[in-house]
Amino acid sequence: MEKDNPFFRTSNRIQVVVTHGGGAYHNTLKALESIPLEAARGKRVLLKPNAGRLGKPGEGVTTHPEVVAAAIDAFRSAGADVAVGESPITGVKTMEAFETTGIAEQARKRNCPIIDMDVRPCVEIDIPDGRAIQKLKLCSEVMEFDYIVSIPVMKMHMHTDVTLAVKNMKGCLWRRSKVQLHMLPPIEGSDEKPLNVAIADLASVLRPHLAIIDGTVGMEGLGPTAGPPKVLGCIVVSADAFSADAVACRLMGTSAEDVPYLRMGAERGFGVIDIEKIDISPDNWQDWCVEFARPPQNLTIEYPNVAVLDNNSCSACQSTMLMFLKEFGNRLFDYLPEEEKLYFAIGKGHTELPEKTLCVGNCTGKFKNTHMFVPGCPPVASEILKKLIGKTSLDSK
Repeated sequence: MEKDNPFFRTSNRIQVVVTHGGGAYHNTLKALESIPLEAARGKRVLLKPNAGRLGKPGEGVTTHPEVVAAAIDAFRSAGADVAVGESPITGVKTMEAFETTGIAEQARKRNCPIIDMDVRPCVEIDIPDGRAIQKLKLCSEVMEFDYIVSIPVMKMHMHTDVTLAVKNMKGCLWRRSKVQLHMLPPIEGSDEKPLNVAIADLASVLRPHLAIIDGTVGMEGLGPTAGPPKVLGCIVVSADAFSADAVACRLMGTSAEDVPYLRMGAERGFGVIDIEKIDISPDNWQDWCVEFARPPQNLTIEYPNVAVLDNNSCSACQSTMLMFLKEFGNRLFDYLPEEEKLYFAIGKGHTELPEKTLCVGNCTGKFKNTHMFVPGCPPVASEILKKLIGKTSLDSK
């Protein structure tokens, strides 16, 4: 993709720009001054934020709307034809997500199209050197725009350590095909998580032409949705998504070499993550580093008399379970026998479970004839509650 990428400056070294302290909109415009956006004049540019979930500005779940607004304005000023597109996680409606994130409002102010990329049929492409996956179902728009800009929010991730510009391109996969990356079997001869190998495979054929990483308010710990927001106040921009991710990792207090899909992708020649080989400006960018809490190695949540048994689940089920416990966990036993302990199971890897376990999500469906079961991919928190107490709200009679 680099050969067709006009946003690289003529230099033997990759360039990354970090801005800080001026607010989301100003920081984004300032960072984009370093990119030759005039190359996009007369071209179609697709902005791909992280708007795949229902997150409000400032929560660290989705891309800040002012970052997207600045990107629209900058590319419009350069003479580009700009649109904003997304394919959200299963169970989330695209236009509702755009409204909740505030991105739709910013786009309307600028008369910029927003696209539900799941509406049209997909385009299937091959991955010639794929190790975990050999084909992808892509949203049609990805193939029709001249340039793709990845605009993620800076987050830790329960399964992939971080989620940044490279992984944000997973949101260009059509509909439920995104889920399939979480359901892959072990790879013969490899100890790596199949999901990480699959993301590296994806990057072999689907890398953005430009990365704008939103570190205005990120998320630490239990990302991508259940961790606390983390204020950083930075924007990271580069024509090499891997290099942008590497700098973002350092700003978060970690290293790209410790993120398997980034390390594997760099080893396969898809980008540069060695900080020593990247020109980063300004020189004092490391003054803005803030330590992000790491995600836990295993999701075993302990509420009073509650245990979540997680074996190879995806982030959608994990987030649903965490949201359920945050909303209902402290009051749940007002409606249940005090002495009873609740077990919840998520993930496809279980071979046996305690007798009264409530199985959550389609991956636990093999136990539906012997245990309580809530279907869904992902399931709905209110349905979990209904299975336990017969109603969808603790306040309803």
